[in-house]
Amino acid sequence: MRQEKLFQPDFSQTIQDFSESTAEDRGAIFTRPEVVDFILDLSGYAIEKDLQRYRILEPSFGDGDFLLPIVNRLLKSYNKTSTSHSNAVHDLTDAVRAFEINHESIRMTTNKLKLLLNANGLQSGVSQTLLDKWIINGDFLLTDLPFTFTHVVGNPPYVRQERIPDILLKEYRERYTTIYDRADLYVPFIEKGLTCLEPNGTIGFICSDRWMKNKYGGPLRAMVSKDFHISGYVDMVDTPAFNSDVVAYPAITIIRRNKDGQTRIASKPQLDQQSLSELSHAMLASKIPKDSQVIETGNIHNGEDPWVFHSLDRLAVVRRLEEIFPAIEDTGCRIGIGVATGADKVFIGPMDSMPVEPDRKIPLVKTKDIEKGTVDWQGLAVINPFGKNGKLVSLANYPKLASYFNSHAQAILKRNCAKKNPKGWYRTIDRICPDLASRPKLLIPDIKGDAHIVYENGQFYPHHNLYYVISDKWNIKALQTVLKSGIAKLFVSVYSTKMRGGYFRFQAQYLRKIRLPYWQDVPESMRKQLINLADSGNIESRNKVVFDLYGLTPIERTAVHK
Repeated sequence: MRQEKLFQPDFSQTIQDFSESTAEDRGAIFTRPEVVDFILDLSGYAIEKDLQRYRILEPSFGDGDFLLPIVNRLLKSYNKTSTSHSNAVHDLTDAVRAFEINHESIRMTTNKLKLLLNANGLQSGVSQTLLDKWIINGDFLLTDLPFTFTHVVGNPPYVRQERIPDILLKEYRERYTTIYDRADLYVPFIEKGLTCLEPNGTIGFICSDRWMKNKYGGPLRAMVSKDFHISGYVDMVDTPAFNSDVVAYPAITIIRRNKDGQTRIASKPQLDQQSLSELSHAMLASKIPKDSQVIETGNIHNGEDPWVFHSLDRLAVVRRLEEIFPAIEDTGCRIGIGVATGADKVFIGPMDSMPVEPDRKIPLVKTKDIEKGTVDWQGLAVINPFGKNGKLVSLANYPKLASYFNSHAQAILKRNCAKKNPKGWYRTIDRICPDLASRPKLLIPDIKGDAHIVYENGQFYPHHNLYYVISDKWNIKALQTVLKSGIAKLFVSVYSTKMRGGYFRFQAQYLRKIRLPYWQDVPESMRKQLINLADSGNIESRNKVVFDLYGLTPIERTAVHK
């Protein structure tokens, strides 16, 4: 086993500490054996092939969930072609490389591998020589690799950025362009796995599918779109793919280092050996069997755009509308999110009883206030520390506000925005623009199973758990009718990540994907219908006029209603 000289002295101790942390802190989640075999099959690492000619990489082997089956397949393949093990070191030295930073995991897995190698007729000295080459004690993200690989497989670690030591995260960011926004550690693992593939090489992994649609996955999606193609995708949400229950949205993704080909897609397979074997054969067959659940499509990736693997009929509608109509914010609409304070218990309270000057309080609307489809204000307000010029007001001019903030200084000063700006310690995270409260707007909660679009006539400021839409061009009531139809859900469901329970994220990044005609292009008769139907309970009439507005065909209308 090799121990590479990997790290600069200023953060080697940080790596050491991280390597000795718990499995949870390292993001170690262990994969069921039948799922591992399934991924290896989909990746083309099959016993029937001459595996000694391949070079396979496991970037984070943990307890050996992938590495042991890899070596087992390699030895079975080798034993079919080699009657003697006299050249085993020469033949197999470059066949495997596997990384791990945790010392106990390395010790346990190495012992298991020794038993496996010896059971296949390799002498102890040969086994040790191979293991010294194959197993690398170090950080995959910080180690130079000896060569490119035909295959990269595994279950990259699930580690959020806040769990990574700052000095280590800084080093990762300098090396990997895909660490963007709130990207999880598995994102640079995938980036490096892709870059170390040889032409036509294959990466097969199981991990969260969040990067395929979320903002932070944009750079990685662009990288795949440029030089790779997704040959296979299996949705594993709500399937027990791991040896422990984890809060994750897993998917198996097979990516090849070439630009050509279609994408085979399957969802939620039965996790027994026979079912997975049948599914892998269907995924890899030259022609998909008629009775298979596998579907095939192209055009999955387009630059940084979110990937869509489901509801391809709905995707077809979206693609056509994108060719015809402008994006919603290009039609005079603006989408935003309500105010985040960083200390709601201080900045938010009953309008009548918060002891600050009256002009420092703005009525606040929260998700609970609009649950019934109209605004039912619960009497809360948010304290506004900003003046009309957008700058913080002077506390010297507001003695009640100053006294109130000083009495809650401990909670206010704990916030990052206060630490970064000591002079403006009493600001809210988001700048408050009082004019927003007085504008008629549409309010949209983040997580919903359907589009919940509520009209607010210009009295309240939205809380940060609400998105809002305002417009200088469109009539807000007419816009409410459009968004309450299937159109808003159509775009959001295609682009959003799907939550457990069938819920979608109605976030700004997805709402901005909605396409909308220019208001001046809407016929006068249709304008009146759209305005009048905003408060109507006649869903059929509402949807008909909106679908007429978009010129949807009968087939497209059926797809939108799914």
